[in-house]
Amino acid sequence: MKKVVSILVLLIFSSCSSYPNQNLVGKDFPSVSGNSLEGKAYQFPDDFLGTPTLFLIGYKHKSQFDIDRWLIGLDMKKAKMPVYELPTIKGMFPQMFSTQIDNGMRKGIPKPLWKGVITIYKDGKDVQKFTGNTNPRSSRVILMDKNGKVTYFHDGGFSVEELNKVIAAHKKLITK
Repeated sequence: MKKVVSILVLLIFSSCSSYPNQNLVGKDFPSVSGNSLEGKAYQFPDDFLGTPTLFLIGYKHKSQFDIDRWLIGLDMKKAKMPVYELPTIKGMFPQMFSTQIDNGMRKGIPKPLWKGVITIYKDGKDVQKFTGNTNPRSSRVILMDKNGKVTYFHDGGFSVEELNKVIAAHKKLITK
């Protein structure tokens, strides 16, 4: 019994590692994989090359509030760009319960939007190391160019100023 408790404690604390926030502009998006709530497998950045794409990455359930503000802002500004939500959870414990976690998300997200929500479990640690996970309630907003390079990054929470910056950065990419 003590061994089981020790293993559970180790698993819980191993998934709590902290990584310093990074400046990602100019870096290549890491090679990671995930599955949409529809069940389609994706490989990053490969499946998104050729088109500038915006990723809204959340590490905690409470990140959803920040992500929703970005989505509403993009909609209000009538921004025309591919946008994907990437709930990213690291650690073996969440991987073991990924089906239950995804089913919970499906209950709160309308079915037509499932294709735009891609959960990353197996490679969650790699994504968190890449962006940093200090202040995990704020989403990580990444605009990737058609070649897989990060051209815009923000991790300080939603603001209208940053919304305008990412829209301008996207416009610049598509008019090249």
